[in-house]
Amino acid sequence: MKIKKKIISVLMATCLVFSSFGIGKSFADSSKVVTIGVNNTAQQKQTILNYFGVKESEVQIITVNNKEERAYLGNVATEQQLGTKTYSCAYVEPTTEGSGINVKTANITWVTSSMVATTLSTAGLTGANCVIAAVFPVSGTGALTGVMKAFENATGEKLDENKKELASEELITTGDLGDEIGQDKATGIINDVKADIIKNHTSDTIQIAETINNITNNYNITLTDAQIDKITALMEKIAAQNYDYNEMKATLNNVSNVVQDNLKDAGENIGNSGILDSIGSFFAGIGDWFSGLFGGSKDLGILGETDDSMLGSQSIINATNKAAENLPSKEEAQDFFTKIINWFRDLFSSNDSDNGSNNSNTNKGTTMTNPGSPDNSNTDNNTINDPSIDSNSNSIDNQNTNNNSNSSDNNTLDPKIETDTKHFSTN
Repeated sequence: MKIKKKIISVLMATCLVFSSFGIGKSFADSSKVVTIGVNNTAQQKQTILNYFGVKESEVQIITVNNKEERAYLGNVATEQQLGTKTYSCAYVEPTTEGSGINVKTANITWVTSSMVATTLSTAGLTGANCVIAAVFPVSGTGALTGVMKAFENATGEKLDENKKELASEELITTGDLGDEIGQDKATGIINDVKADIIKNHTSDTIQIAETINNITNNYNITLTDAQIDKITALMEKIAAQNYDYNEMKATLNNVSNVVQDNLKDAGENIGNSGILDSIGSFFAGIGDWFSGLFGGSKDLGILGETDDSMLGSQSIINATNKAAENLPSKEEAQDFFTKIINWFRDLFSSNDSDNGSNNSNTNKGTTMTNPGSPDNSNTDNNTINDPSIDSNSNSIDNQNTNNNSNSSDNNTLDPKIETDTKHFSTN
């Protein structure tokens, strides 16, 4: 019985730990803001709120339109990239300053979660969880504007306008480069060059060009003169802002790690720049989730509250923390924990029954069970006292089947791509 009480206590503590890392985690409502692209229909807006796992009354909701995108992107983006409509939505949760920026995207095609994270660090964010989503695949050029607007509303503080414009220029520069060399390599190069420039307070044009050359070599890329000139011009502007590297390094290091992991998974051999204070990622998928869960270093925050099934099985999910990708629905997660709890309950019910059998008085070869123990015929949680049957496997087999197989069918939006021939027409 003492062992039983101890393990049940451990189980309850474990459940509390689970609940504090992405499942039912609670923050002040005033610190959470949702932006909705103005061109979404009422049904699409509700789907997005369901995906974010929030009710309209629980968060502050603001709209973002194409005019606001143009205010920051108009001088650096093409008309094709700007489009005329805004569909992308954002859910933003400020966190401790300097803790880093975690981003998850859903149905965002031209920008990646890592690209947005490093760009937001340029905008002046140092700690935030952000989810960017659309009900169908869109480019996501409006995502940055939405996140910056949401962050300002959530904190009540205005971001520096120069840094916001610079972040927008970085997003377009990285996206354009990504069209030519791939999104991950483009993000890695811009992120690592920026980290080196800020860390070493580099402002000389020749030194910036040398840094670009050294880092592109690590990514096995040879850039054109035009590409180098464009990146150099961007980095000169970044150097002039006098960023604090210590405030940004959590984001810059994480982006570098994510990019290198993605490239390694794709079979790319990436050199170590030796610039960042980065630690390699040892866990992927569910392993990364458990690493963050028990290590406490990677709190999913609102990234763990999303219901990926809401956007359909074909939705495109990407995150700076792989543990946040393709999460189970809340119903599936609850069912998972129910099964664990029931398994422990059955395990110790079986153990108690065995102990009762061992300590009982025998009469003519039959066993007299403890009269205080429950009758096996009246409960599904007790196992049959037959030594030929494995009590653990029997208890697991008797668990309730997943009652959520149809839970997402009624709420899932068929992910039809509502876009013109070019993905930039909707963002």
